[in-house]
Amino acid sequence: MSGFRRSREALVDATIMVDGEPVPAVEGESVASALIAAGRTGFAVSGKTGHRIAPYCLIGACFGCLCEIDGRPQVQACLEPVRNGLVVRTRNPEPPHDR
Repeated sequence: MSGFRRSREALVDATIMVDGEPVPAVEGESVASALIAAGRTGFAVSGKTGHRIAPYCLIGACFGCLCEIDGRPQVQACLEPVRNGLVVRTRNPEPPHDR
């Protein structure tokens, strides 16, 4: 997913807090898209394999994008629209190394 980029026309007009860090975003885009555009491709770590879990489908079918959003656990980030000031907590036990 490293080739995922916003179009040049997209106006970054919001900031969301992700794991305590500000991330630029476009109001109305999905939280998952904002995170991927910021280089955050791993949203969690598998308890079974230890590998990073990432969004796969971006349409709500794979559950690879589950995050805590504004205190609500297990929210599908691909279905949640960005709004300025949103607080997101991924399920990463440490800062992502894939940025």
